[in-house]
Amino acid sequence: MDRVTLVIERHAQPSLRARAVGVSARAVSRRLLSRVPSGPIDFKRAAAIDKFAGKVPPPRGTRVRRVKLDGFGAEWVHGRGVGPDRSKVILYFHGGGWISCGLNTHRRMVARLSEAAGVPALSVDYRMLPEVTFAEEALDCLAAYTWLLDQGVAPENVVFSGDSAGGYMTFATALLAREAGLPLPAALIALSPMLDMDLTAKAAHPAAALDAFSLMPLLDLFVTQILDGLDPLDPTVSPINADLTGLPPSYILCSSSEVLVCDAETMARRLAEAGVPATLQTWAGQLHVFPMFGGLLPESKAAIATYGAWVRAALTPPEEAAS
Repeated sequence: MDRVTLVIERHAQPSLRARAVGVSARAVSRRLLSRVPSGPIDFKRAAAIDKFAGKVPPPRGTRVRRVKLDGFGAEWVHGRGVGPDRSKVILYFHGGGWISCGLNTHRRMVARLSEAAGVPALSVDYRMLPEVTFAEEALDCLAAYTWLLDQGVAPENVVFSGDSAGGYMTFATALLAREAGLPLPAALIALSPMLDMDLTAKAAHPAAALDAFSLMPLLDLFVTQILDGLDPLDPTVSPINADLTGLPPSYILCSSSEVLVCDAETMARRLAEAGVPATLQTWAGQLHVFPMFGGLLPESKAAIATYGAWVRAALTPPEEAAS
């Protein structure tokens, strides 16, 4: 196994605007969490989030076209200035805790990521609980990748990417592709991914007390329900425990002030130990999936620009990169 260096980039000083947003988010989350029932998940309410988000238009200059796949949907998102060529693609998996969000909630961020990278994104509307089981959600993501390959897109011209639960899908789909004998994509890019369904390490991590959304008290109940008896230590359930050998170069971005930085740090280290080139970029004082804020925060703008550079580098042929 080749030795690789784990690259860690830390941004330690949040802007005044980010600090203000964090204070507001903490106050709002405390009020909302006090009203969250402790019983079964309300899947109907969770699904309504994406429908409501459909009223928000994408950034100016964005072009969107729906695609119907086998049993689920997707959409092509061409950010501002991105041409019609689809030979190089970001395959994007939205977050939402395996139960909510979708194409509408993530269209604006995906459009900005596409613009920064200069390539279109295929955003996947994979089926979620309760329509399918937790384990079956990633199968739709794999089917979307297979569809891209069938369309003639070369695997070295595809980047898997996603945020939060979509960051989970990024790695879970790559592992499924490897298991199926499919060629792997050029790179994996995850934003604030949850990769360990066992909560022990997260509960003990210092970031648990810093997280503006203070979600640890609810995560245990939530994870127990969505796993429905699955073993959180099983490598097929928690990608952080899988054999990571042979995965593509991986980039993980998150806030150092969110509890999921625990998963990001551990995954980056295990990737490097498995011989996979890995970069971990952390930003202090930011919220979960802070690139969602687009141009509202300087950190979001900078992170999106970095994301674009990562995609461009991953999709540049070695001979061009060397010249």
